[in-house]
Amino acid sequence: MRSQFRDIRVSAAASVALLFVFAGLLCGCRTLPVPGTISERQGDEIMVAGKLVHTGSPVVLWTDPGGYDAYRVERRFSPIEESDWEVSRTKNKDLTTPNRYGLRRAVLTPEQAEQVRGGGWDLPLLQSVVDQFVIHFDASGTSRQCFRTLHDVRDLSIHFMLDLDGTIYQTLDVKERAWHATTSNSRSVGIEITNLGAYGANEANPFADWYSKDADGIPRITVPARLGDHGIRTAGFVGRPTRPEPVKGRIQGRELIQYDFTPQQYAALAKLTATLCKVLPKIKCDYPRNEMGDLILGTLPEDYLKRYQGILGHYHIQTNKVDPGPAFQWDRVIGDAKRLLERSNRH
Repeated sequence: MRSQFRDIRVSAAASVALLFVFAGLLCGCRTLPVPGTISERQGDEIMVAGKLVHTGSPVVLWTDPGGYDAYRVERRFSPIEESDWEVSRTKNKDLTTPNRYGLRRAVLTPEQAEQVRGGGWDLPLLQSVVDQFVIHFDASGTSRQCFRTLHDVRDLSIHFMLDLDGTIYQTLDVKERAWHATTSNSRSVGIEITNLGAYGANEANPFADWYSKDADGIPRITVPARLGDHGIRTAGFVGRPTRPEPVKGRIQGRELIQYDFTPQQYAALAKLTATLCKVLPKIKCDYPRNEMGDLILGTLPEDYLKRYQGILGHYHIQTNKVDPGPAFQWDRVIGDAKRLLERSNRH
């Protein structure tokens, strides 16, 4: 009899233990990580208000080996003994401040600015104030040269750079106000896409130094040896413009010529665009259109720009800019990004 009672008590205890296990599973409870455990990134995440957000495309953060850190005061590509701020400002008189970025104060209340001035953004606040994604060409040829020009020479910054092989570099958290697009800085995210840029038909251009043709006549991009290490991460990468011949078109009323971007850049940009439109939903997945529904090819009127929410080029903001240029395939990027968003919304 005592044995039976003991068996009953054991069975009851086991049942209670099982109930706790099932309850834990139902509640989604997890065992806390072991202290000192390293959590690895998957390698496709961007940083948005301190949160890692997947893009589906290779991303190098400023915290990663080989990344570009716009938070640093030092010049990145000068000799290290000449890189600190005190020496840098004597070597380059165009450097006026050690900080190449700032706070999005123009779109914040005084209370909000005080809340985030130390970096304490939350995602909902960022989502409420960022509504533009500005696209530039870097006119530098590689992302490494782009960062050198922005950070070491011009005292500017950008959230993202997109290299020839489709690698996305993030230099700042999206919460920061990068210095890249004048009046739109406080409300926008910016990207510099590696491309030599657009030039007038009678204007000198660097195309002959960078583009050559294989034996079969297909153009390829070759980084001039004088620039040293190009920094392109894909070993043995051969960059080719998506269209073999230079593209002609009008921007800001000017007839321009430009080589197209690479297929790898278009694929990565579509994924980044979809990601930003998803995580910052005030950025509408479209470009500025006229009353006929066509792409606007000049600077937006002030009232239009003030209310515009979506993807736009640098030339839509400033009359002295033409990037991303006539070769940029707006419909390709927006169409691919919309399809990615539709797929994401179904899951």
